[in-house]
Amino acid sequence: MLIERILIPAATLTLASICSRVLCDNGGKFFSWVKEQSEVPKQLIDRASEQYVQNYAVRHGILKVLGMREPVPLESVYTAVQFLDRDSIGQFESIEDLEKAFREQPERSFQGKNSKKQSGLKVANEKQYLMVLGGPGAGKSTFLRKMGLEALKGLGGGYAHECIPVFIELKNFASSEIELEQAIAQEFRICSFPSPDEITAKLLEQGKLLILLDGLDEVPGKNVDAAIRQIQNFVDQYDKNRFIVSCRVAAYRHNFRRFTDVAMADFNQEQIKQFIFNWFHSEADQEANTAQKCWNLLQKPESRAARELAQSPLLLTLLCLVYHSSQNFPQNRSVLYRKALRVLLEEWAAEKRIFHEEVYQGLNTELEEVLLSEIAYQGFEANRLFFSQREVVDQIKTFLANNLNAPKHLDGESVLGAIAIQQGILVERAQDVFSFSHLTLQEYLTAQYIDDQQLTRKFVKDHLTHERWQEVFLLVAGLMRGGADTLLLAMETQAKLYIDTPKLRALLNWSQEITGESSGTLSPAAKRTAALFIALVSDRALNLAHILNPKLFRILELARTLSNTRTPDFTYTQDKTPARAAIPTRALAIALTQSFPNRIMGQEIAQTFTQTFTEELKKLEVFQNTTLEVLITNLKDLKDYAPDIRKPASQLQEFHNRIFQVWFNTLKLDPTWISLSTEEFRRLERYLYANWLIVHCKQAAVRVSPKTWTAIEDRMLVI
Repeated sequence: MLIERILIPAATLTLASICSRVLCDNGGKFFSWVKEQSEVPKQLIDRASEQYVQNYAVRHGILKVLGMREPVPLESVYTAVQFLDRDSIGQFESIEDLEKAFREQPERSFQGKNSKKQSGLKVANEKQYLMVLGGPGAGKSTFLRKMGLEALKGLGGGYAHECIPVFIELKNFASSEIELEQAIAQEFRICSFPSPDEITAKLLEQGKLLILLDGLDEVPGKNVDAAIRQIQNFVDQYDKNRFIVSCRVAAYRHNFRRFTDVAMADFNQEQIKQFIFNWFHSEADQEANTAQKCWNLLQKPESRAARELAQSPLLLTLLCLVYHSSQNFPQNRSVLYRKALRVLLEEWAAEKRIFHEEVYQGLNTELEEVLLSEIAYQGFEANRLFFSQREVVDQIKTFLANNLNAPKHLDGESVLGAIAIQQGILVERAQDVFSFSHLTLQEYLTAQYIDDQQLTRKFVKDHLTHERWQEVFLLVAGLMRGGADTLLLAMETQAKLYIDTPKLRALLNWSQEITGESSGTLSPAAKRTAALFIALVSDRALNLAHILNPKLFRILELARTLSNTRTPDFTYTQDKTPARAAIPTRALAIALTQSFPNRIMGQEIAQTFTQTFTEELKKLEVFQNTTLEVLITNLKDLKDYAPDIRKPASQLQEFHNRIFQVWFNTLKLDPTWISLSTEEFRRLERYLYANWLIVHCKQAAVRVSPKTWTAIEDRMLVI
């Protein structure tokens, strides 16, 4: 392994050098209790040092989690972490402030955008006593192990202090006695150091140890007060040494004297990308460009919720493992989020062998999941992401009281505390204010509640066009194992309620008639959608300056989805002009919006318009052939009438009028149909969004009847 070839020789020299100096008197001779050994002291220390480094590398220098078949060197996948300062850890904000701060984030993240961050390695070098806080799977243990590796490297590492690292898992102390000196001595004893007790005493006395105490929260609750007291006494006694302690935020209720408290910051996009490229670093992955493909997939709009999970190193590891197994993320996203939930509920605690508090006895995983889904749904229904501790405790108590099979001995406060500490699914964001660790998990649990309680029809009626519920709709579709037909039919029925004015009905009837006999390969529904866009763009987009109307963008999205076109996402340049054409309808939008800005069109612009527009119309093939040919011919003829930009405005306006006249006459489109009021356009946009969501729910579903879907698609944009 690479870690053995590079780390062990250099680290052995570093360790042996420290030990040799510590075990010598002022005259440079080894102490008598070292000389009493049967071997030459230097040889003995060199061999023991090599064994110590090997032991550390094997025990703490590899990563194997979440069912990985093979361990990987920690160094190969480690991504540099950042810390939040104390002010960012314990902000005492109101629920309203927290809600506002989250909704202002550019990405779905509970971490404040203005939080001050520092390099984890830099802080570890600066602070002699460091308390590292974070949620489950935030990377606390990995950071401590990495600091040990850096210290072993000596001058070749990133740790600036000459220390021998000793990694101790506090969960191993089952009794109330935390004998740290004995635990340290045992680390040297198993590597055959001479007189390990005396060596430990000397190293502690001279401040040559970096003591890494992992998992203060994993000490059994009945022992935690004694453990804290003994650790602090040990630090006071041996205050020349350096200490890093890790603890879950929810379990940290004591201010350690001397220690600087910092919290693990969520991974940002740069760290997520680095982690993915570190993970897929094998020759085969590099040849297949696996890392780039995984990263690109994570950047897609449909992966927005997965990107939120990726802010946690543990769940990012899960995403990499999932991608590794299939070179994709599951199309049914509920499968992925259920796996993430199970990792937090069961697998992570099991892998770390964390002691479970008695409060959990009788509250099995399934029952806890039902409880969490109820809390998630009630919060999401009320458009709330943050809850007071009292609210959550009351919900837990009500759930336990109203469930015949729930254990009655449980205490609401204790259950909340255990969930926050052991699993981190509910997180205390400020004093007595909680939220789910990820909005994605709240959405998944909300969808689970809707499916469990058979609330589909109410859900559709209340929230079909509320985009905040978009992810929940997709997850509900994925959870309906018996088939999503009832969901899709309910969505279709609700969507048609928005087409309730004569103009809107006439417009949809026109789109059906004008595309009825076209020869294009798009589905009839996609043709109707594209025709609808072409009709509306003359009314809306021609009056815009260098920007595509966001409402019309919804029509383009529906057309793309219906035609199953796999193309790049529509983007804008810095000056808000569309950057490129992703599909024909989008290219058409570009031609129109760039050719008809809020200034009068000149001859050169007119020529560009007619050429680009006619080419894109040919690609669309949504109209009947004769209609298309006449329209293209008439539009091409218009360029001969295009006046110079220097002509009077009246002549230029006359040219515009000619374009509109040809447009309407050839397409048999009544201008009054597209002269929509703001309310009518809003209702049409909701109708189009609902149909777009229907298509995506169909794609996200486990099962849909072909007969049901064919009927729905045949009726789409039809009155």
